[in-house]
Amino acid sequence: MPISKSGKKTLRQELKRRDYNSEKKQVIKNLKKQIVSLVKEEKTKEAKNLLPKYYQAVDKAAKVGIIKKNTAARKKSRITRPLAEVTKH
Repeated sequence: MPISKSGKKTLRQELKRRDYNSEKKQVIKNLKKQIVSLVKEEKTKEAKNLLPKYYQAVDKAAKVGIIKKNTAARKKSRITRPLAEVTKH
């Protein structure tokens, strides 16, 4: 545990930021799971409707610094690929 006043404040900030960051990451994970399950069930229309929400969540996380820019691009690319394959067939 921190002893100094500034150390205590830093600890409070870290806890608050960790909660915020984990919430945003969880939103991304949940949206991804929903999209993947919809693709497996071949419900492409519903999956395509969720895709903009997923993109928005990932882009916001990258903008704020929760995830890196290239990680965001990779996540978006990987979630789009199976959806594009299903629509081709």
